[in-house]
Amino acid sequence: MSNKYNYNYAFVFYDISDMETEAGKYRVTKVFKICKKYFKHHQKSVFRGNITPANLIKFKAEVEKVIDDNIDFISIVKLKNKHVFDEEILGNIENESESIFL
Repeated sequence: MSNKYNYNYAFVFYDISDMETEAGKYRVTKVFKICKKYFKHHQKSVFRGNITPANLIKFKAEVEKVIDDNIDFISIVKLKNKHVFDEEILGNIENESESIFL
């Protein structure tokens, strides 16, 4: 039996360095725009909303092209329902504090 779930709702929390990229744009601005494309803006660096599994894969691929894995941090908390959730981390987890959610 597989423990794979199709999550249909997610929270995204991020901490992105505001250093300017070679192209002259800030990564934090790029990540914000990608998040806004897939989720509803909740507050500062927090987004949430319904998302299909296919769009979640697209979202992660877009974000991974922008972030610096050594200094940026993105947490994706995926929910199937109010009792089943999973957290996925992209980027640097060195400074990760213990998560308390639900």
